[in-house]
Amino acid sequence: MTTTDEAARISFLPVPDGSEVPEGVRRLWSKAQDNIGFVPNVFRAQAVNGEQFLAWWNYFNLLLNKEGHLSNAERELVAVVVSSVNRCLYCAVSHGAALRGYSGDAVKADAVAVNWRHARLSPRENALAEYAEKLTLHPAAVTEADLAPLRAAGLDDHQIVELVQVIGMFNMTNRVSSALGFVPNAEYHGQGR
Repeated sequence: MTTTDEAARISFLPVPDGSEVPEGVRRLWSKAQDNIGFVPNVFRAQAVNGEQFLAWWNYFNLLLNKEGHLSNAERELVAVVVSSVNRCLYCAVSHGAALRGYSGDAVKADAVAVNWRHARLSPRENALAEYAEKLTLHPAAVTEADLAPLRAAGLDDHQIVELVQVIGMFNMTNRVSSALGFVPNAEYHGQGR
C-alpha cells in the first residue's frame, strides 16, 4: 500500500519548493499557474537544477510554443509519436492533451498516443510520423533518401529542420522524464475532450 506521500510523488527525486529555486523558475511557475491553472510537474521536477531547467525551457518553448514552420498540431503530433515510440508516460499524456487541443480531434490524438499507424492520418501527417519513428528508433539508418517522402508531402527545408529539431527535443526530454520518473499532472487527462 502506498502512503499519501508516495502516491503524491511526481519524480524519483525530491522536488524543490519555491524558496529553493531561482527567481526565473518562480516566475515561470506563476505564469503557468495563471495561464493553464496548474504548474506542470515537469516544471517542478526539473527545477532541481533551476538554471539548466530554464535553458531547456527556452529552447523547448521556442520549438513548441512560438510561431514556427510547422503548425502547432503538426509539432504536437510529432511529440506524441516520439513519446509513444519511447513509451514516455509524461510526454505522451501531456502532449497528447496538447494534440487534442490543437487538432480538435480527441479520437485521432488518442490513437496517435497508442499506435499512430491506426490513427487515420493525412498523407502529410503520415510522412511526419513515419520520419519521426525512424529517426527515433534507427537514427544511424537515416539517409538523404528519407527526406523524399517529406518533400513529397509538401515540406520545405525550414519545415524539415524544425521537424528534426522537434524529434531531437522529444527524444532527449523523453529520456529525462522516464529516467527521473516524472508523473503527468492529472489535469492533462481531461484537456481537449
